Amino acid sequence: MVFNYQTNYDRGYVVEYLDSNTSKRCEEFILLPAENLWHEGVRGFLYLLALLYLFLGVAVASDIFMNSIEVMTSKKRTITRVDPENPDHVVTIEVLVWNETVANLTLMALGSSAPEILLAVIEQVLVLGEDQGDSLGTFTIIGSAAFNLFVITSICIVSVPSPDVKSIKEFGVFLTTTFYSIFAYVWMLLVVQVISPGEIELWEAWVTIAFMPLFVLHSYAQDSGWWCHKCCKGASVSDEAGDKPAIRVFTHHARKGSITGHAVPGQELHMLEAAHRNKTHQLSDQTDTESIDSKHGVSKHGDTKVFARASKPGPRPLHSRAKFRHAVVSAMTGHKPAKRHGSAGKTRMSDIVSAVQGIQDVSKKGLMPSSKNLGALFYFPYIVDDQLYGKFTFSSQVYEVLESKGQLEIDILFHRKIPQSKSSGGLQIMNGQTVMMNETAVDQKFKDVSVEYETREGSAKAGSKFKYTSGTLKFAENEYKKTVTIPIIQDNQYTGNADFFILLKNPSSGAGIGDPSVGRVNIVDDDAPGEFQFQDSHVFAKDGKITVKIIREKGYDGKVTLEYSTHDVTAVGGESLKENDYVAVDHSHIEFKHQEKFKTIDVKVNKEAKFEHGQGSKSFIVTIKNPSVGAKVGKTATCVCHINKESLDDRIADVVADMEEEEDITWGAQFYNAFSIGGEKDEEGNNITPKWHEFLLHFLTFFWKVVGACIPPTKYMGAWPAFVLSLLYIGVLTLFIQQLAGLLGCVIGLETSVTGITLIALGTSLPDTFASRTAAKQDEHADAAIGNITGSNSVNVFLGLGLPWVLATMYGIAIDKPYKVKTGNLTVSVIIFCVLAVICIATLILRRKLVGGELGGKNATVKWITSFLLFTLWITYIVLSSLRAYDIITW
Repeated sequence: MVFNYQTNYDRGYVVEYLDSNTSKRCEEFILLPAENLWHEGVRGFLYLLALLYLFLGVAVASDIFMNSIEVMTSKKRTITRVDPENPDHVVTIEVLVWNETVANLTLMALGSSAPEILLAVIEQVLVLGEDQGDSLGTFTIIGSAAFNLFVITSICIVSVPSPDVKSIKEFGVFLTTTFYSIFAYVWMLLVVQVISPGEIELWEAWVTIAFMPLFVLHSYAQDSGWWCHKCCKGASVSDEAGDKPAIRVFTHHARKGSITGHAVPGQELHMLEAAHRNKTHQLSDQTDTESIDSKHGVSKHGDTKVFARASKPGPRPLHSRAKFRHAVVSAMTGHKPAKRHGSAGKTRMSDIVSAVQGIQDVSKKGLMPSSKNLGALFYFPYIVDDQLYGKFTFSSQVYEVLESKGQLEIDILFHRKIPQSKSSGGLQIMNGQTVMMNETAVDQKFKDVSVEYETREGSAKAGSKFKYTSGTLKFAENEYKKTVTIPIIQDNQYTGNADFFILLKNPSSGAGIGDPSVGRVNIVDDDAPGEFQFQDSHVFAKDGKITVKIIREKGYDGKVTLEYSTHDVTAVGGESLKENDYVAVDHSHIEFKHQEKFKTIDVKVNKEAKFEHGQGSKSFIVTIKNPSVGAKVGKTATCVCHINKESLDDRIADVVADMEEEEDITWGAQFYNAFSIGGEKDEEGNNITPKWHEFLLHFLTFFWKVVGACIPPTKYMGAWPAFVLSLLYIGVLTLFIQQLAGLLGCVIGLETSVTGITLIALGTSLPDTFASRTAAKQDEHADAAIGNITGSNSVNVFLGLGLPWVLATMYGIAIDKPYKVKTGNLTVSVIIFCVLAVICIATLILRRKLVGGELGGKNATVKWITSFLLFTLWITYIVLSSLRAYDIITW
């Protein structure tokens, strides 16, 4: 049967004759007059080229969109807090307005997923009120999720060179987003196949969108440790009067409790661990960074500083995935401007500190603490220890104190026995029950006793680190504890940790000395000598000399010396300027005094040094190294010094231009960047000639960059104009992609579902692929490379399907027509993806357990096998979904 279609125009008409058995008429609004009469092969080739060109435009527009989001989510606000070290001092600090997890799962995810989401929304708007077949937007979302999870992860695994292994740092958040990424597709399956087969109801559409804020809130709670740190902080920081000793007592020797009721070192830790196993929490990054000094491992709880065994790394960089994505897009356009702690079964420092402080508070009067005093966490039953009875001991074998605290208080105990009577004193076990005894009960054998104590030097010397202390302690008949105060000397000079000893001797009245009779005191040197580096990586000669500035950061305590030297590059140094370009310096030293924050070094240069064109400027470098003990050298340990006056103006202009481009780009600068090519510089700051492929990419993306330059810079109105207009830019391009994808599938016989999971999914995911590969190679952890994939996949479903479904169902209610969807291919595709996704996630978790991380590996063979497995999962998904689309398999 032959059908004819007539299309009328102002100056004529076109009639198309179509054989229904061999051909399919293509209908899209971007069709040219009589375009359906062109040869199918020519049309398919042109449509494919146009799609690729539009994908470049989407990459450019998405990069602008991501930049605006970065500016918006990087805004900071100033808050004031009371300094816990000095309550009279108010500290002003800057904090990010946006939480990183919330930013990554909302605006950042929207930025990377904007093409897929907008494609689904625009496609739905074009067919409102009509029964929809296979949706290009829906299958693009599923195909993009499969490509991201399988292919990008596969590439990232082998991108890390052996034997390096990189793991996801925020694994708890990753597991949360992974759960939602699988649940999102299970929910999609339930909606289209189980709850209301073939139809989307209004409540289902709204629930789909409602999962988005639930997903963000859950991930935020996980990232914040479910705010448990606030409870811990409240328990450990009290308003009670009196100074709390800056000590954490620890020992590996667990022994029985004593009548004194003092928390026996070792025993309280084991009891806390048992209690903690019944109520496991995970510390948040906020708790770690607020409470632990990363340099000295010192945790701060109110007035009390508690020594911690391990320190937490510095704060993670914000939105690092966006940084890598921006670098990739810049390269594509030919323009180049570079363990969560706390887990199940481990005792948290805050719990230990809270418990020990509670013990110290209730025992200040020498009374036995009760279970009521200590709370529900634990209590210490009275167990008679005949070996310690009538002996003096320290409360622990080891003490640690910060040098800045100024003093250390040590408890000396005398172990007494009290008659086991309900009316006597203390806490005892009577008939299997714990009872309180009268405070006035006394030990009948030992009444008034005394013991001497004395400090002895170790690596810490008396008069330098601590003051020699000795004396005699007298215990009345109802006393069991005395406190000795040892002054600690603060010298404002980092010399490292040191220790000394305190011992007991000469007990009286028949009393003895028990174990421990010698206490070891570790003085933690918390002086911060700082980090030293050059302020500028490039400097220029002026008035016959070059001045380089060394700055001191992250601590200013004590005197620090550095070694510095000069090294020839293109300039030649020597002892004088007669035949040399500058006066060389070899292994000289510079000294920073206490609290001194910067120093300068002057190097004399020859103003008459000849500049040779084509060779670059006359230059040399200055390096710093070998700082005093405790100090560090920062990243900028080398400074390039340029002598020639001829190159000075050009160099300064380049530096200023770079600073303007990075910090405060203008509208004019945007057009300059759009028209310019290259921008990469060598180590000396010389421009590098662009390669042929950079010229090609610049030519291909030139139009898109010029259009993008018309969007207002991000410095205007908090980047909101750039956000809105770049989103509109992506939307327009996505509209044309939807039209061209339909035409391409029409002329070459490619089903819509197959087009979505292959061509369109690949085109929208390529920038993220290169960005993830770069992040895998350069970032310290795997979070920026693969940690955000599951989050983006979840957002794609909750917004990419939720928004179109809400629009369609509400419009359907308005015209009294239900919103129908085709379920056959969609159901099978979702089932296949979910099964393969579970295999992929299980593989990553298994790698974390066996290999030590999700990416890389010491064994290259294992790394490549894992990568091949994940890539095979993607091929399996494409093949099975395509076979179902063409009815080759029917299940």
